[in-house]
Amino acid sequence: MKRLIILTLIGLVAQLVDGSLGMAYGVTSTSLLLMFGITPAIASASVHMAEVVTTAASGVSHIRFGNVDKHVVYRLIIPGSIGAFIGACFLGSIPGDIVKPYVSFFLLMLGVYVIYRFLFNFNPSKQLSEKKLGNKHFVPLGFIAGFFDSAGGGGWGPIATPVLLTSTTMEPRKVIGSVDTSEFAIAVSSTLGFLLTLGWTHIHIQWVVALMIGGIIAAPIAAWLVKIIPTNLLGTLVGGIIILTNIRTILGVLDVSHTISLFTYVVLSIFWVVAVINVIMKIRKNICKNQDKK
Repeated sequence: MKRLIILTLIGLVAQLVDGSLGMAYGVTSTSLLLMFGITPAIASASVHMAEVVTTAASGVSHIRFGNVDKHVVYRLIIPGSIGAFIGACFLGSIPGDIVKPYVSFFLLMLGVYVIYRFLFNFNPSKQLSEKKLGNKHFVPLGFIAGFFDSAGGGGWGPIATPVLLTSTTMEPRKVIGSVDTSEFAIAVSSTLGFLLTLGWTHIHIQWVVALMIGGIIAAPIAAWLVKIIPTNLLGTLVGGIIILTNIRTILGVLDVSHTISLFTYVVLSIFWVVAVINVIMKIRKNICKNQDKK
């Protein structure tokens, strides 16, 4: 019962972050499930099965709040679904103990990228370009993001959202809403791939339901928060969580001593706190500038 409550809270927090940021449900949930000793394939399968429901709830919420560009959603779902199905079949056919450190390393790199993206390379005030992205951008983006989302236990948002944000063709809230809404198709394709390779017997339905409940509760709240919480602050917070949860797995595989592990956690935590403070200072500075202009 205690584990189910924790999983529900994981689903709630992950969806709250994902719905507000356009990324990190899969990365956050999978990272935390790996900490419980669950194999990468089963963790990713459980998360994606839960996402079938949570992404539907999130998509409906974002549509109601006007955060979705349907043109982007339609162009992402086909290549994304194909990539997700192939990624699920790939991960499901590999022994968990072999792939676990590689998955954690991939998630760790995503965490580093998320922090970099929102700490150093995020400018929401850029003028939007009138030029729209075409299939030559959406097809490879959707396929790659979908593949790594399944194979790495997360990646649809961390790959698709930053790329679309850097294109300067959409306002941030519509990027987040569109990526979240299109993720429903990716979750369905991933789940089908995992069921074909793993079967129902390896999936813990209770864990999936617990993640679903947390995600459903958080979905409408997150869609509302996307309008009021600074995106770069949320991105920096999530990036730190992803890094700290996955560094534990990597240090364990490397059989690092307790002293070195503790030192690593402390150093990373300090960098994370400094990054968060830096973002807060930037936000306050921008607020002061806007007030002076008025």
